[in-house]
Amino acid sequence: MSITIGIDPHKASHTAVAVDDFETVIDEICIRSCPTQAVLLRDWADGFRDDRTWAVESAQGLGYLLAQQLIAAGETVVDVPAVRASRVRTLSTGRSQKNDPNDARSVAIAALRANDLAAVLPDDHTRILRLLGKRHRDLGRQKNLECNRLHALLLEMFPGGADFKMSSMTRVDVLLDRFIATDSMGRQRLDLAGRRR
Repeated sequence: MSITIGIDPHKASHTAVAVDDFETVIDEICIRSCPTQAVLLRDWADGFRDDRTWAVESAQGLGYLLAQQLIAAGETVVDVPAVRASRVRTLSTGRSQKNDPNDARSVAIAALRANDLAAVLPDDHTRILRLLGKRHRDLGRQKNLECNRLHALLLEMFPGGADFKMSSMTRVDVLLDRFIATDSMGRQRLDLAGRRR
């Protein structure tokens, strides 16, 4: 008989429920999110058979770190989409009864009933490249946002603002050096524009 352990992950804690092949709850535990969270869960699960599968809700989202820690420890982990767990919870009782133990139980039952769930794999170079690509996009968006803010400020300081692309900070420096602040508002704008360079 195999054991399926459903995990409902949260930022501060994780709730795990172990069920057998007949969907009977064997045990449950709630642990704090901490550096030893996978060790605590594995110690708790050592009381069950070795033939166990961990079903983590949103293993690519909120449950990502825990799922990766379990994989690194040699456990078998599957990713259960939140929609499937919610469907099991609603259909099994006729109402949602949303709480952490019920959610974890629903995750385990969804994993038992489905044979098409994605197995969680350790991170590889694809994930690293995706992370670096996201960082590149974020930096580009941040630069674009800062350039737009600087251009809006320059529009308040010069008629027509900057008549060049904002990628040239040297030209912005020359433009700001020409600006003569005649009041406190002008000085403040000059100070803010200088900080954005």
